[in-house]
Amino acid sequence: MLRVISANLNGIRSAVRKGFLDWIPKQNADFICMQELKAQADNLTAEMLNPEGYYGYFHYAEKKGYSGVGLYARQQPLQVIQGLGVPEIDAEGRYLELIYDGLSIISLYLPSGSSGDHRQAAKYVFMEHFFTHLHELAVSGRQVILCGDWNIAHKEIDLKNWKGNLKNSGFLPEERAWLTRVFDEIGWMDVYRSLYPDATGEAYTWWSNRGQAWANNVGWRIDYQIATQEIGATAKAASIYKEERFSDHAPLTIDYNWTL
Repeated sequence: MLRVISANLNGIRSAVRKGFLDWIPKQNADFICMQELKAQADNLTAEMLNPEGYYGYFHYAEKKGYSGVGLYARQQPLQVIQGLGVPEIDAEGRYLELIYDGLSIISLYLPSGSSGDHRQAAKYVFMEHFFTHLHELAVSGRQVILCGDWNIAHKEIDLKNWKGNLKNSGFLPEERAWLTRVFDEIGWMDVYRSLYPDATGEAYTWWSNRGQAWANNVGWRIDYQIATQEIGATAKAASIYKEERFSDHAPLTIDYNWTL
């Protein structure tokens, strides 16, 4: 079995103060993909860099306290790829890939466009570049599990207040259509949705800090594990951890019938 976790931490230092590192040993995970580190290497303790039993890999943003992705892995990879080769994207620390024999594990943090038109434009630039990259990954000959915060809810079932968000970043028609193309044209699998096609409120992974979103489960499903078909089809179970709150997102765990 291969157990993979995706978790947007909204600041790794904050998440650690809330018990994230204490939680990790109990999960028996092979890979823990993290997004929104909001830290650089010199901000992290030795345990944050390499928790017991894991090798840590990171792609930091150039801007302090912003973005960044990381991966904890039980086994050392053959190769580590930081970034997509696009300077303005890679400066924000949004892509980290570990390559093994026949398998890639990726941590992704797709931009949010909610802070203004300039960030929505940056999000579309990322999506354009990333669509090409997703096609290249799909035909690479490796199996791929791509974990992360995509900042897009795909369908109406994926958020509580879909009618009120039709004109908001994260649920815009253009964003949703792009994600449909990722699945239908390139052939990627939305693993959680393949396992639980009708899940609604229990599927949410993010809740706004405004109002009583968490208390009332007014959430969004924007954290995904997206996989190539062969390994995606081996997924046996998925869970979203809500017993503790490390950030405004909840960790998504999926078990695959796969051996490294």
